[in-house]
Amino acid sequence: MRLPCPYCGQRDSREFVYRGDAAPTRPSSEEGMYDYVYLRDNVPGPMREHWYHAQGCRNWITVTRDTRTHRISAAVLAREDSR
Repeated sequence: MRLPCPYCGQRDSREFVYRGDAAPTRPSSEEGMYDYVYLRDNVPGPMREHWYHAQGCRNWITVTRDTRTHRISAAVLAREDSR
């Protein structure tokens, strides 16, 4: 799979580290920490994900990828992601 890095262009996914779903936010209390760490939805279809370009520019990017086809429809720097 190839990922579009906003700085480096199209790159092989082996240059990146996958973090996972970009939707969950860290809870402010310990009560929600278990759900945050261990319970994730397996979404069929478009999903926003965080990837770290470890072997390139070392930026976090938010990638919108269809989990059924691996088609990537968008990639932006995570710090510029307004969602």
